[in-house]
Amino acid sequence: MSFESIRLQLMWDRLLSVVEEQAQTLIRVGFSTSTREAGDVSAGIFDPAGRMLAQAVTGTPGHVNAMARSVRHFLAKFPADTMRPGDVFATNDPWKGTGHLNDFTFVTPAFRRDRLVALFASTSHVVDIGGLGMSSDARDVYQEGLYVPLVRFARAGLVDETLLEMVRANVREPDQVVGDLYSLVTCNEIGARRLFAMMDEFAIDDLGALATHILERSRAGMLEAIGRLAPGVYRASMRIDGYERPVDLVATTTIARDAIEVDFAGSSPISAAGINVPFCYTEAYAAFGAKCIVAPAVPNNEGSLATIRIRAPRGSVLNAEHPAPVAVRHVVGQMLPDAIFGCLAQAVPGGVPAEGASCNWTLYLFGGPGRVSAEPAALARATPFSVLAFHSGGMGARPTKDGLAATAFPSGVRNTPVEVTEAISPIVVWRKELRADSGGAGRYRGGLGQTMELENLDGAPFTLSAYYDRIAYPARGRDGGRDGAPGEVRLASGAPLRGKGLQTIPARERVVFEMPGGAGYGDPLARGPQIVAADVRAGLVSRAAARTLYAVAVDEAGQIDEAETARLRGR
Repeated sequence: MSFESIRLQLMWDRLLSVVEEQAQTLIRVGFSTSTREAGDVSAGIFDPAGRMLAQAVTGTPGHVNAMARSVRHFLAKFPADTMRPGDVFATNDPWKGTGHLNDFTFVTPAFRRDRLVALFASTSHVVDIGGLGMSSDARDVYQEGLYVPLVRFARAGLVDETLLEMVRANVREPDQVVGDLYSLVTCNEIGARRLFAMMDEFAIDDLGALATHILERSRAGMLEAIGRLAPGVYRASMRIDGYERPVDLVATTTIARDAIEVDFAGSSPISAAGINVPFCYTEAYAAFGAKCIVAPAVPNNEGSLATIRIRAPRGSVLNAEHPAPVAVRHVVGQMLPDAIFGCLAQAVPGGVPAEGASCNWTLYLFGGPGRVSAEPAALARATPFSVLAFHSGGMGARPTKDGLAATAFPSGVRNTPVEVTEAISPIVVWRKELRADSGGAGRYRGGLGQTMELENLDGAPFTLSAYYDRIAYPARGRDGGRDGAPGEVRLASGAPLRGKGLQTIPARERVVFEMPGGAGYGDPLARGPQIVAADVRAGLVSRAAARTLYAVAVDEAGQIDEAETARLRGR
């Protein structure tokens, strides 16, 4: 390897640290729990042509990969030669950003010695955007909240106060939302500062040579990985809950010499509810699913992403066009890696996980006058609040390991600590625990979901905006593994709640969330009896499930009854 190649690699590594600090800054200075607690963000650097060179590891695929496309939309409206130092651009356009109105994307040009050398972009999810907000119940995007097209947030360092006044006037939590917008500005500025320090250290005036190195090496790495796969056409389908009817996701994956092509023709048509997915979000999660299996170690940037080509029919649930409702597009979009996995399991036998809970089980709760469908008298002394707290079911089992419990995949967001939810609202969480037997049985067990039970201590009704899946159609096992447990939402008194839609929780009632488990991988009888017994002792698997699903008899002390186990296994 030449000295220049080593030097370029060092700069590439430094660039990755630059964008990681950019993302960590966003988390540290963010106002909403989704940013500072869950890490529902993205950060990245782009060349002046809008090609993503590096992304922070911290962040979600939906934000990162959609942001990779959105910067080009900004450049189309605000050409690079019209940008000036101190300019900042913003949007929450679902079709030119990351898929719904709650996500703001900010782009900041970085000028060095009066020359544009890079663009920094970042995205975060704000707690409220007005309208019905994060709900499946709107019937077009106009009902879902404040729609900000591609605009200048700041010109030559001066923020557009009129825009901020519009935001404040339209959201329920103005301080949190405006604070998050400034956080996006700040993290991009930090990214630019660190970039300039790196350029000084390496004595370079532009990123041209480094960009070429990054993109060419990344593309070559992807092509090498694709070349190891058996060429062919692979098809898979899966059914999920949907809203007014089930949704079918149909994927055809073609492995060619120079690309992986995914076509979602045959998938369900657009829904009347806000579960529809703009194409940018479909592209983001489908590409992520393919890359997870084919080349997880190749850096994610323009060079690697260009080898994965996604198509979805216009007017389908995966390519919903304006002004379709899209507020909870993640409920469908986060299922796409599982659909891709169904195809790639045929191309990479023994190398693809089982299906998981996949879409987040986010608690979106609000209360107080004007926020709940209840008699005004019942809300007279209620505390106004808005809570957005991320929580998760289980991941599917992996080909050589159990699935992770209560872990968000593919989004990667963190579970929100219950202490944070309780500190910012009158909500108390009475129970949060792993849900025994929810992980699908298999040689490798699916990750467990979790049970949560909560109540409004105000003694007043409050609203739940439900957008959950895997209730009617749980995660499916792979290679003989069993399905994960389906999810459930209900009142503690027993009345069932819908998996999607705005619902009023009566005063002094508790609501219970049973989050779905991931599916199992491989024949359950191939799981070692000692491992099953350890699961029983840990409370992850019941004695009854150990007996019926794994043919392992475990006594009350958690020890294996060898004679009975031998009988169960026909020995």
